[in-house]
Amino acid sequence: MKRFYGLLAVVAVAAIAFLIYTANQPAAAVSGSAGSRAPVTAQDSAFPGYVLGSDSAPVKVVEFADYECPICAMFATVQFPTIRDQLIKTGKVQWTLRDYPLPPTTHRWSHLAANAVACASEQGKAWDMIDAVFNHHDWALQSSNPTSVFRGLAQGVGVNTTTWDACVSADRYAGRIQASLDRGDALGVSGTPTFFIDGKEVARGDRSSDEFQRLADSIIAAHPKKKK
Repeated sequence: MKRFYGLLAVVAVAAIAFLIYTANQPAAAVSGSAGSRAPVTAQDSAFPGYVLGSDSAPVKVVEFADYECPICAMFATVQFPTIRDQLIKTGKVQWTLRDYPLPPTTHRWSHLAANAVACASEQGKAWDMIDAVFNHHDWALQSSNPTSVFRGLAQGVGVNTTTWDACVSADRYAGRIQASLDRGDALGVSGTPTFFIDGKEVARGDRSSDEFQRLADSIIAAHPKKKK
């Protein structure tokens, strides 16, 4: 319990500090494709996002998130563990996280974080890396490139860092990240986190696990499982 409140306090302080910091910062130059549009292939467009839970789950949730977003971090560390235990692990909900990196004028490291997660996903560590990036959110306040922090997190979740380094340096998933951003734009996403349930937008911002429980239960009740 003490660890939970300690983590909550860290995320809350980071969120406040981040808002103060970004309000007083000029637009910053960003390396890689974060400052320009990356070319998108058909394979990039076909990537569905990072999926957690059973394909047979009756309720499908899609979250568009920015790893640098303090509200996304708050949701991921405070609300999502309960959602994972009570809805995803029980087979009620399949959860998909899709990249929606906000503009580098305010979220300068968002693309780098998304690329770090994508490169970890090559080794089957997508959700481990997503959890690590949100649970250790101090990197979002850095004025210097946080790639070394991401490398340490990747190593901590068991990623082969030599392979990961090559992937990150090549900005290998720039097109896939761009395709996810384009998908969000097409759906009318304008901020993070934004949630869709069964294809319909239901909420923006930090939402409680109880709210998702109610929504999932109401959808399941309205569409009872057919008898065999």
